[in-house]
Amino acid sequence: MATIGVVSSALSDHEHQVQLRRAVIASTIGTAIEWYDFFLYSVVTGLVFAKLFFPNSDPLVGTLEAFGIYAVGFIARPIGAAIFGHYGDRIGRKSTLIATLMIMGVATFLVALVPTYDSIGIWGAVILTILRFIQGVGVGGEWGGSVLMSMEWARSDNHRGFIASWPQFGVPCGLFLANLAVLGFSQMSGEQFLTWGWRLPFFLSLILVGIGLYIRLGILETPVFTRLVAEKKIERTPMLEVIKRQPKEIILSALARMAEQAPFYIFTAFVFSYGTGTLEVSRDFLLVAVLCASVVSFVSIPLFGHISDRIGRRKMYMLGAATVGVFGFIYFEMLNTRSLPVIFLAIVLSLIPHDMMYGPQAALIAESFTGRLRYSGASLGYQLASVIAGGPAPLIATWLLVKFNSAYAVAVYILVCAVLTLIATAMMKDYTGKDIEGEYE
Repeated sequence: MATIGVVSSALSDHEHQVQLRRAVIASTIGTAIEWYDFFLYSVVTGLVFAKLFFPNSDPLVGTLEAFGIYAVGFIARPIGAAIFGHYGDRIGRKSTLIATLMIMGVATFLVALVPTYDSIGIWGAVILTILRFIQGVGVGGEWGGSVLMSMEWARSDNHRGFIASWPQFGVPCGLFLANLAVLGFSQMSGEQFLTWGWRLPFFLSLILVGIGLYIRLGILETPVFTRLVAEKKIERTPMLEVIKRQPKEIILSALARMAEQAPFYIFTAFVFSYGTGTLEVSRDFLLVAVLCASVVSFVSIPLFGHISDRIGRRKMYMLGAATVGVFGFIYFEMLNTRSLPVIFLAIVLSLIPHDMMYGPQAALIAESFTGRLRYSGASLGYQLASVIAGGPAPLIATWLLVKFNSAYAVAVYILVCAVLTLIATAMMKDYTGKDIEGEYE
């Protein structure tokens, strides 16, 4: 990429490759830690929070109330995108990523200290809600920076999908670590896990954040942002500018995530309440199955990112959306057999259709925005989906299950999300293999 080459010409090819590797590793590990924090809350919500913070509610109502607090983190994510998108386009990708990691880590650690309903009544749920909101703000600012930190070090236009998929790889890593932590501590005897054992994985967050900060402090700012500073093209109000100049790209980015994000939280969060409640499957069995699904994603996310460099970002993404729309019915058909091997297989396979979109998604969205507004635009478009897709998904799935007394109603919901994604993606431009550093509106 010629424009990047001008800025990074002081670095030899070897030095540039070293910086690229460091940027990818820092983005991936940092993102894994942030998503460990976020998913840890998701896993514990379905297993613990309804019992500890809403003990006087009907079990179903308690689950809905717990998922309500869970959804608050998603509502906060666009706010985090707006705050950190502004600073990411103003002061740089690196500084912003350090701030998001610290905010997320501290909020997650404090969750471990929240008293339950038996100690302080409803105030426990109130504190939990505030901390979940802070978590959401941190995650909202994390994604855009981690993707740009990797993608903007790429010299070749033909490998952006693969390189940008590695921060996405941090998601299954975080999911794996969160489920592993809960699975490990849930082996405690009797009611110890429910009483205090669930707090230990949240305490561990502080150690992981320390590791992440050490890694991120050692990387350089991206060549793209360095060039923007040198050419004095930094916007004073990047978030307002991107809303004014590229509103279509923001809206399409959010809608394109419907088929990716809503099913993901059905497959990884709602499945715990559905599995333990309706199917009467053990908690540990579900944790192991989701663990295995996340391991499959270790391979499938970068693989589909790479394939998108070959066949085109938009084509790969639409194939994934169509697949997930059909798979929702297959998924619940397999779960409802109540056969443990079949349930296990359904959960393990569930993230592959998701990964067909998630692998190329980072590049697809980030490429849609001009460099000087990219952190703000990509973050806002990406995180708005959390309000319309990710956050409400477990709530909507639980409501549909009660309303129609059938999991196939949830599969129809997934199909609707897939159709919306197909329409939105078809309207997006495909920048696969093209120079994205020219200024465009």
